[in-house]
Amino acid sequence: MLNYKFIIPNSSFIIFTPRPLNMTWNKLLQPDLILEGSILTLTPDIIQQYQIEGLVLDVDETLVPMKSTEASAALRLWVEQTRLVVQHLWLVSNNLSDTRIGGIARSLDLPYILGAVKPSRRKLRQAVQAMNLPVEQVAMVGDRLFTDVLAGNRLGMFTILVEPIVDPGEAIRSYPVRSIEVLLSQVLGASIAPKSAKINKH
Repeated sequence: MLNYKFIIPNSSFIIFTPRPLNMTWNKLLQPDLILEGSILTLTPDIIQQYQIEGLVLDVDETLVPMKSTEASAALRLWVEQTRLVVQHLWLVSNNLSDTRIGGIARSLDLPYILGAVKPSRRKLRQAVQAMNLPVEQVAMVGDRLFTDVLAGNRLGMFTILVEPIVDPGEAIRSYPVRSIEVLLSQVLGASIAPKSAKINKH
């Protein structure tokens, strides 16, 4: 059994309207917003522009480099600034390490879920339920198309693709994975541009 942590308010009830089952791959892999930098370039102005009230954040290579055990000072400042414009922030990771992911979450004072198995929607749905917000007002932010963006789109969330945060020594391992995902998504018809852009998927 997968190990995860989550909190669901006792009195909340949310109706989800996931993407249609016949939604094409190019739309499922198409982010709503593509940023040319890391998550640190997701500013309060951008968040308010798209009327986002909650953020679900991937962890590995979205918030910290792979294997990193602590949040950077820049990330802690970003979280503080972001709290001023959103009601809720949650960490949702495919990683199973409570010691590592939990430690990062606690250092940022954020709730978290482990073992999300993205692109499964299940754990994302739990985070959104805990926020008690309409799903379309919650953004899934991550660096991977076939996990973060695909899972968020399947649930009907606003999806944001950011550049990965990697250690220099890990770049050789990490970037080919990202490049292959981008190539496959383009073959399937998604438009992945390395710039800040709002994409109309509908």
